Amino acid sequence: MHLNRLGPPRPGPVPGTASAPRGAFFLGEPCVPRIQAYRHENIIPTMTEAATPSPLQCDVAIIGAGPAGSAAARVLSQAGLEVLLIDQQPPGRDKICGDGLIPDAHAALTRLGLLDAVMAKAQRASHVGCIGPRGGRIDVPGHLAVLPRRELDLILLQAAQAAGARFLQARFEKPLEDGAGRVVGALLKQGEAQVEVRAPWLVLATGAVPKALIAAGMCERHTPSGVALRGYVRAPAMVGRIKALEVVWNKAVRPGYGWIFPAPDDCFNIGVGVTDSHRAVAGKGEKKDLNLRAIFDAFCAHYAPAAELMRAGELVGELKGAPLRCTLAGARWTRPGLLVAGEAAGSTYSFTGEGIGKAMETGMLAADALLAQRADDAAARALYEQGLRALKPKYDLYERANRVNAMPWLADLLIWRAQKSERLVRRMSGVLNETSNPGNLVSLKGISRLFLE
Repeated sequence: MHLNRLGPPRPGPVPGTASAPRGAFFLGEPCVPRIQAYRHENIIPTMTEAATPSPLQCDVAIIGAGPAGSAAARVLSQAGLEVLLIDQQPPGRDKICGDGLIPDAHAALTRLGLLDAVMAKAQRASHVGCIGPRGGRIDVPGHLAVLPRRELDLILLQAAQAAGARFLQARFEKPLEDGAGRVVGALLKQGEAQVEVRAPWLVLATGAVPKALIAAGMCERHTPSGVALRGYVRAPAMVGRIKALEVVWNKAVRPGYGWIFPAPDDCFNIGVGVTDSHRAVAGKGEKKDLNLRAIFDAFCAHYAPAAELMRAGELVGELKGAPLRCTLAGARWTRPGLLVAGEAAGSTYSFTGEGIGKAMETGMLAADALLAQRADDAAARALYEQGLRALKPKYDLYERANRVNAMPWLADLLIWRAQKSERLVRRMSGVLNETSNPGNLVSLKGISRLFLE
């Protein structure tokens, strides 16, 4: 059967530059902006616009146009590979997230050549404000920013297209396999039409919802590692009063945490998260006795700035919840012809719920492995798994630090001591910048050191 090649990549301007296509960025009201009619020469028409009589073919098909998928697509396309980036949602879809860009995200964006474009739209911040149950506070310095995922993900997608990747809006159904069981593409669905994509490599970057992992035979844990609830509040009167990325521990939100992050356009991202929210039983499990809306209401009732923000501001849209997959656990990382990246692989940190930077990093690790060894299936998979294993100890340390969420008095202890120790503040900043070990701060040895430094 004839295979329909995607054709030569059509590199375009980097998003955020003067030569970027008109209508590519957000216009409309702040916080929940609208996208103009979005057209790009590297978007493949849907089946309702143009028939596709034969399978599409590319070098790499990537399912999921979030940070991991778009980062992988950009790196691969810049190297000259034909890449098809597939997502069931249109460009600029909303994504439930805290939207915080901590130093690892800045590093990933720098490698992608997109830091300036992102920072031009983001709300900058210079500190994370850590607030304990007794009201103690310590501001930890770092290179930080906040940009709603609608905008961030669109910039990343457009950057992948600018490098030559093609975008197709379709739903992933299952992988295609050869006679030996190796993945050789994907079966997609657009409306009622089925579309086959043939590719030597498939990358699954489908986020925390496990449906695609299950379809691909990669899911080891059906339930999430955690859950989060967030909303946007427009509150011009609060601008300048909440300047740091505030993370709050309180008995009222135990075993989780609350946050308020200043966002662009006089808005704030406010939410609560609970890691370790489900009991795993034979890979499935059940949700613990948690009510996220009740935890959110308790956060607003017990943290005065949150209460004031909700009184003074206007909730834009509705509160939305989402699952989290953490600690590089819950999914197989590879099988012949397939790599799993981003939150589908568990790229979110359990202690903080931060995952944007690590999602991009895992996407680039997948791209690097394919560029180095794509002709050798076993070698490519081994190289990618080696990269993830190198990250795993860091995730395990964040899992250890997660005990702060269950025992918020530890946050009080850390904050009380940090107020008296510049050295401890530097260590906490090192955690933010990934030069210090978060688990050591709350280990028995680490707690003992708090009284000796």
